[in-house]
Amino acid sequence: MYKNLAARGRRALLVACFSIPFVAHLAAHPAARAAAAAPPVKAAFVYVTPITEAGWVRQHEQGRLAVEAALGDRVKTTLVQDVPEGADAERVIRDLAQQGNQIIFTPSFGYMEPIQKIAAEFPQVKFESITGYKTAANVAVANARYYEGRYLAGIAAGRMSKSHVAGYVAGFPIPEVLQGLNAFTLGMRSVAPQARVKVVWLNAWFDPPRERDAAMTLMNQGADVLAFHTGSTAVMAAAQERGKLAVAYHSDMRKVAPQAQILAVTHEWGAYYTARVKAVADGSWKSAALWGGVREGMIRVGDFGPRVPVAVQNEVLARQKDMAAGRLQPFKAGAQPVRDNQGHTVIESGQALSDEQILNLNWLVEGVQGSLR
Repeated sequence: MYKNLAARGRRALLVACFSIPFVAHLAAHPAARAAAAAPPVKAAFVYVTPITEAGWVRQHEQGRLAVEAALGDRVKTTLVQDVPEGADAERVIRDLAQQGNQIIFTPSFGYMEPIQKIAAEFPQVKFESITGYKTAANVAVANARYYEGRYLAGIAAGRMSKSHVAGYVAGFPIPEVLQGLNAFTLGMRSVAPQARVKVVWLNAWFDPPRERDAAMTLMNQGADVLAFHTGSTAVMAAAQERGKLAVAYHSDMRKVAPQAQILAVTHEWGAYYTARVKAVADGSWKSAALWGGVREGMIRVGDFGPRVPVAVQNEVLARQKDMAAGRLQPFKAGAQPVRDNQGHTVIESGQALSDEQILNLNWLVEGVQGSLR
């Protein structure tokens, strides 16, 4: 989760993109055979909220469990949950390093600065700053192209909405969130050009009561489809209660909203986490930066709800294949330019945004009703 609004918006591209298969290849070093007799790798995971039934932290916990399933007694994992960003995070992460953990995964943007300080004190420990962008000799960064799943979800929302109005409950107006909101709107309007997306900013990542209130407000304003970029399942539960539809984020939320869920935009961390722990075990771990998406298997849409026709499911899955093959880019204009919601051209016809432009995105696309605050 990102919290530092200014730093994220200003940063230059620090992404040396490589695929999950390549990461796995790094771990397939011949020394891995000898590692079987070595003590287990001690790996720690720090979570910014409690582990909930679904959501951001749940997906990272699934990643930790995938590491255990893949490596068995070759790894010993530790987790600490509900660690606020700031002084508490620095204390917890330093304690984990002192306990002899060889690799520490920290999936929250606000952990980035404490990691830089602690990494200098513990050069033998490897740190994985998930959603961060500052690297060091013993600090790697990784993030996912969440916006790719958002675009695909927008296609489904455009097909399912009767009012052509969607509601979007969002945490902070930072580039990652703007990428997703804009991609969702572009996907929705690719099949329903008249569609509008109303946004409510919470300036919080995890506040279930306020998430629910925002969802209710948006539905009262005519939204019959909801999406969100926050940490709980409250928006899904609100849609279920009101008989509306919603896009699950981070993970499958059909348990919470069995009738409301259109599909889930799922984040898959297991392969990356396993490869990085293996790399520590065989001595091949190196600092790097990864920004992976559908093609790398880090973003997936699926888990369709019962109200979604097969034709819509097939359309979305076909577009997902196009995206994986590079034939579909959410931030590429067609014959007509892409404009922001103030009428300014932001992508010329036939052109696509560069990764650096996407990472520093600071506008709302045409069709979004709202402002950057």
